[in-house]
Amino acid sequence: MMIVYILWIRQLKRFVRNRSRMIASLANPLFMLVAFGFGFGPIFERAGGGDYINFLTPGIISQTLLFTGIFTGIELIWDRQFGFLKETFVAPVSRWQIIIGRTLGGATIAVFQGLLILLITLFIGFNPVSYFAILPALLIMLLTASLFAGLGTAIATMLDDHQGFQLVMNFLILPMFFLSGALFPLDDLPGFIKVISYINPMTYGVDALRYVLIGQSHFSIMLSVPILLTLSFATVSVGSYLFTKIEVK
Repeated sequence: MMIVYILWIRQLKRFVRNRSRMIASLANPLFMLVAFGFGFGPIFERAGGGDYINFLTPGIISQTLLFTGIFTGIELIWDRQFGFLKETFVAPVSRWQIIIGRTLGGATIAVFQGLLILLITLFIGFNPVSYFAILPALLIMLLTASLFAGLGTAIATMLDDHQGFQLVMNFLILPMFFLSGALFPLDDLPGFIKVISYINPMTYGVDALRYVLIGQSHFSIMLSVPILLTLSFATVSVGSYLFTKIEVK
């Protein structure tokens, strides 16, 4: 298990050293929170939706988990291109241990960023049902981050370079975010959009996080959490399996 710990720490150190990435990863969700929260807040409130900052915050946190989780998985392409992956494979450990360490590192980074966003929102008007709600929120965030770190790894094993990443961004990541209920309620959506939202894994992460933080949800928490558990296990398992089949030249 030592290699798991080493790769987990390596992922964290890489993130901490890259200060520009840290700033950018916080700036984007905070900009969206302020722009959407204060821009559409009065309209949302007049429509009977309540405080839009409270509604929006769990969605923006989930956006951070989605982007960071996917991107840390995509870093596998860089490691393959620059030779670090080949050096890692030389170690007398299984590839399963290697990918578990990478996934845990990516998920930890995503949760750390999500927690920072959550703490910052407390100063701009977000009011959780209780400050103790942050503890179960961390568990939901960890499940969601693991899901997307595993998905990012699975995607990275099928890409030889970064040319295909823009397609992934446009046709997978952005639709998952915008059709998850992060920005608007799911109740009155058209039928076909609602179906897409229901099969979107991010929808359940947003809904579970919203429930534990502000007590509102579209689904039951007893549905969202088992789905998150199942999907997290599935994506990490698939990503790990595909990783074991990588051929490094």
